[in-house]
Amino acid sequence: MNSEEYLQHREGLTTSHHDWSMIQVGKLVEGQTVVKVIDPNSYKGLTLALSLPTCHSDANSSVEDACEVLLKHGISSAPVYDAQRNTYTGMFDYSDMMSYILLSLKKMDVPAEDQTIGMRELIERTNNSQNVPVKMVSVAVMDPTGNLIGILSQSFVLDYLANHLSEFPQLQPVMQQSVEQLGLSGSKVLSVNGEAQVLDALLLMSKHSVTSLAVLDEQGVLLGNISMTDIQHIMKDLRSSWLWLSCFKFISNIRRKRGVETGEDQYPVMDVNLRSTFGYTIAKLQATKVHRLWVANDSGLVEGVVSLTDVFKVLSSLLDS
Repeated sequence: MNSEEYLQHREGLTTSHHDWSMIQVGKLVEGQTVVKVIDPNSYKGLTLALSLPTCHSDANSSVEDACEVLLKHGISSAPVYDAQRNTYTGMFDYSDMMSYILLSLKKMDVPAEDQTIGMRELIERTNNSQNVPVKMVSVAVMDPTGNLIGILSQSFVLDYLANHLSEFPQLQPVMQQSVEQLGLSGSKVLSVNGEAQVLDALLLMSKHSVTSLAVLDEQGVLLGNISMTDIQHIMKDLRSSWLWLSCFKFISNIRRKRGVETGEDQYPVMDVNLRSTFGYTIAKLQATKVHRLWVANDSGLVEGVVSLTDVFKVLSSLLDS
């Protein structure tokens, strides 16, 4: 990009309002309601609970409250606010919570099918938890005075682009290219057999720091998808025994539950094929609200995966061209 193009590209100097790369982040989070995890004492307890080999008892209450905030409001993450220092000190999400409790869950006896274990009891069993890594998946958006106005995630950016795609004609050519043409089918597929326990799937997600896995049959045909977000179905209804179900039965239970609650008689198909266009892939990611779509061939065999990160790598490459 030469100097003239660079000046035209700069926010405030371009005469076009169709420059997708110059959208202000504040616009992306307009109208967003921020739900906070408030620690009235200090953030130290939560830090210990998530980061250090040994967790103190005073740390458990902070983690419990954080988990209940997510469940109560039906959200996947929330910023942590330190009331004493009057500042935001981190983010807490389902992957943090599940990484924290899975270590002890694996050591528990398998409960009866109708047995339930409350959230607080689950967390209380993790006093000797080992180190739990936490990855950044969201960014806090602050105003000039330091007030939090929203949380920016890959999903929010994708939603905005998908909803305003007609305003960005420069993106239309890449939207017509296929998954194969863009080289999006080569990523390694992390999967689990349909007969594996849900708990094993969650441990695999935690180990590889991913939020979803493909559920396959013995021949490698895609049966469905299991994600960290599905934990809401367990924790909201305290159906902890579901953790020991097979992944296929778990998916079937969720489909049945969704059908009762919303009237939906089908579970969204989480796959695309090599011929699928980039635009179609983005639309499907938005519609299904997942972070990954599996690339399947005509026989249903999974050959690759397209993630939100892959999508933004393609979009970022356009800035250098």
